[in-house]
Amino acid sequence: MPVPPPATASTAPPLAPVIAAARPRSFRLCATPHASVSSSASHSTSAVSSQPPPLPARHSRKQVVGRDGAPAKTTKPRVFFLDVNPLCFRGSQRSLGAFARWLSLFFSHVSLRDPVIAVLDGEGGNEYRRRLLPSYKAHRPRGAGSGADSRVLDVLRECNVPVVRVDGYEADDVVATLTEQVLQKGFRVVIGSPDKDFKQLISEDVQLVMPIPEIGRWSFYTLRHYVAQYKCDPTADLSLRCFVGDEADGVPGIQHLVPGFGRKTAVKLLNKHGSLENLLNTAAVRTVGKDYAQDALVKHADYLRKNYEVLSLRRDVNVEFDDRWLSTRDSCNDSSVLSDFILKFNEGQKINSSFFREFCNISLPVIHENG
Repeated sequence: MPVPPPATASTAPPLAPVIAAARPRSFRLCATPHASVSSSASHSTSAVSSQPPPLPARHSRKQVVGRDGAPAKTTKPRVFFLDVNPLCFRGSQRSLGAFARWLSLFFSHVSLRDPVIAVLDGEGGNEYRRRLLPSYKAHRPRGAGSGADSRVLDVLRECNVPVVRVDGYEADDVVATLTEQVLQKGFRVVIGSPDKDFKQLISEDVQLVMPIPEIGRWSFYTLRHYVAQYKCDPTADLSLRCFVGDEADGVPGIQHLVPGFGRKTAVKLLNKHGSLENLLNTAAVRTVGKDYAQDALVKHADYLRKNYEVLSLRRDVNVEFDDRWLSTRDSCNDSSVLSDFILKFNEGQKINSSFFREFCNISLPVIHENG
């Protein structure tokens, strides 16, 4: 149901984004304004701005007054992670225009001035999962999506958004790792992406916001939305997907082996046993369901466990969240940078600055994060 967009965070002195410090490992992180970085086979380098940055401006926690006038539960400040690669496509075709439109809507109607960290796939990010399951994203050329257009990186940099890319890992794994670190700092996390893999991270403090092409807007997707859609808790999401598979990513479900074993059966069993591993361990010693389900769980246990390993987001990426990223994002460049980008690279369409200003100021309803 349409409600006003989420409130902005408190303002603070502008802070140029910097590159995350990382645990020892060879990988590359994209450079941001006033920063450069080099990678080596034996160690990684952290880059910072040439002048000491101001202390991070912590977002104030808003007090909401309850019905009886007493202070309600404190609202935690938000940190946004932006999954860049899928925003650079319109359907299956690369599109700088699509990226510019989604980014402008994201800044003007979703994140406002809250901290935003952009994350991209690293080189060879798919190889780990392809070794486990050769069909994983096999329909996509190797390296597709991992090398972002330099113009995309330039726009993010000029809009004061730090960019993180770790070789050998997909963006999903980097986001999952950084999300754990941000939660430990007492913040909420909002992940901007159309990727359903992120649903396994949903909780009271982790939400998604998805671009919806059919309606041309971003919409929040919360814990309540997930439970209403799947009739189970998000903690069971990964286990559920091991049964139903992921056709888009080339991960087959169990239906092609046991046609009668569908989503309904999987949800019923997982609601009772909690997780795939608990279910498989129980099925190994006693009957847990009808004959076809029991036989499938015993016969295809290794198959399901492999799906689990492929679909599970990793939390052990060698990257550290930089507290300087918690400052209020300086949005002063947004309008000029994005309008210039749209004018120059909108694939031949006739767009002018006045159109862009109108586009960014459209009062689009956004599904509220708590609704």
